[in-house]
Amino acid sequence: MRDVHASLFQSVDGVVESPNLWQFDNFDPEMGAMMTEAIAPIDDVLLGRVSYEEWSGYWPTAAADDPFGSFINPVRKHVASRSLTGALAWQNSTIIVGELETFVDDLKRQEGGRIAVQGSISVVRQLLFAGLLDRLTLMIHPVVAGAGKHLFEPGDPVTRLELVDSVRTSSGNVLSTYAKHG
Repeated sequence: MRDVHASLFQSVDGVVESPNLWQFDNFDPEMGAMMTEAIAPIDDVLLGRVSYEEWSGYWPTAAADDPFGSFINPVRKHVASRSLTGALAWQNSTIIVGELETFVDDLKRQEGGRIAVQGSISVVRQLLFAGLLDRLTLMIHPVVAGAGKHLFEPGDPVTRLELVDSVRTSSGNVLSTYAKHG
């Protein structure tokens, strides 16, 4: 069975939304190397509508030598959306038909490499609480963002995770990876 991984940039105060507004000055070479290593085994990417719309307007025109651009453009992208319809313009992108959880459960049973959620806070939350997310990496930057969406919200169900790795980079970022408990 294939694993589903998610990685999110996070501020010390728990903000995961719009990291481009606060993480840029702490993105160090070690973090870049770890991210490059993490994307290598990925065959399928899951995106929510918001991330798809933001990224499809940027990444297709990214510099050819951009490591993330050269990964994200050709990889298979599955978009969870109730409002997008028809064919999607960004290469190798399709809309998930039916329920996200059923789709991901089926995708996990197919042959292939890792499945990753990129961005897409709501998709990460849904898969985590459904027990379909195998690994969650929080890349915590030493900054207080002050405002924005948090990954976890009051009233979320108790969900046990197991810390499987934690690394501190030279810029003070802490990358903590958690697995499903048990």
